[in-house]
Amino acid sequence: MSPTAKSAARDVSRNPVFRVVARSGFAVNGMLHILIGLIAIGVALPGVGGGEADQSGALRQLAETPGGLFVLWASVVALFTLGLFQIVSLPLVHAGGTAKTWGRRFNEAAKSVVYVVLGATALIFALGGSTSGSDTSQTLSARLLATPGGVFLLVAVGLTVGGFGIGFVAIAVRRGFRKLIVVPGGAAGRVVLGLGVAGYASQGIALVVVGVLFVVAAVSSDSATASGLDGALKVLAELPFGVVLLVAVGIGFLAYGLFLIARARLAKL
Repeated sequence: MSPTAKSAARDVSRNPVFRVVARSGFAVNGMLHILIGLIAIGVALPGVGGGEADQSGALRQLAETPGGLFVLWASVVALFTLGLFQIVSLPLVHAGGTAKTWGRRFNEAAKSVVYVVLGATALIFALGGSTSGSDTSQTLSARLLATPGGVFLLVAVGLTVGGFGIGFVAIAVRRGFRKLIVVPGGAAGRVVLGLGVAGYASQGIALVVVGVLFVVAAVSSDSATASGLDGALKVLAELPFGVVLLVAVGIGFLAYGLFLIARARLAKL
């Protein structure tokens, strides 16, 4: 990257309003994960409630609450801003070597895509529309299966998603998320670290199951099997002791949501 590009990126990323709105994107993501956790627990416990336990389900629930439209529009702004902040900050990423630096930049770019896609999904609901994570996953699977070599592509998608899940579990075990935040001292720091461990582990477990479902869909040539996060969590409920497991994962999503809300204040930007 040229010195001019780095200087421009540094100036933009240091804008205080830009940074505050970008930080709020973490809080929005945290709120959505808390809603997903509550939906997952509702699915596990008959009579408590339920719904689609993924980002689309969380946004749908948000849209149906009083004042939800205002929160949705605020979420759109926050998530798009966080995605833009990640992109603007790419020239400033360094990791002690060309290969490592570009690897880190690719990772940060991927995160920006996630935030922008989530912001776009929130925008759909803010405009009065709707979408389904399960339907999107099944449509993607059906289209891949209909193409030459699509089975192998779908397996690759499943392995990639599962790999991300294993990565999340590894981050939880190693507490690798500590480098993303300024860990407070004392009891507050221990709480934040505990939330991070539980949250990242739950995210990892869910993503591994999502990846397995994509692989199963490829092997069985049944796109309906690849039902995304919502389907993965409901599969957990069907396992032995599945209700206990799903409640535990739901609590983990709540923990991850709280960690993200704390990250809004503690993130190293």
